[in-house]
Amino acid sequence: MSGRTSQRKGRAGELELAKMLQTHGYDVQPGQAVSYGATPDLTGLPHIHVECKRNERLNIHAAMAQAERDADHFRDGLPVVFHRRNRSNWMVTMRLDDWISLYDKAIAATPAADIPG
Repeated sequence: MSGRTSQRKGRAGELELAKMLQTHGYDVQPGQAVSYGATPDLTGLPHIHVECKRNERLNIHAAMAQAERDADHFRDGLPVVFHRRNRSNWMVTMRLDDWISLYDKAIAATPAADIPG
């Protein structure tokens, strides 16, 4: 795939993901397509740095390394990779320690009667 085609597919993925998150009530906005890397892929999820990947052969370790670098650069939250292949569901990848921290906070904020099990 050419560089321009890859950028176009990546941008389409960012717009698709933004629309899906907006449908769920999140006030996210896609980054500016003017210069890749100059702005985060998506903004508006508090405390989360979104790295959006839309390709068939994702190197998840390289994508997470990029998310970590960009999260440090933009100082906008935990590095998280949102990704999907063609004809597949979106997936979310993050570091285990970050997931545990988020999950612990969610459980602490949930009344015991609302927790299954």
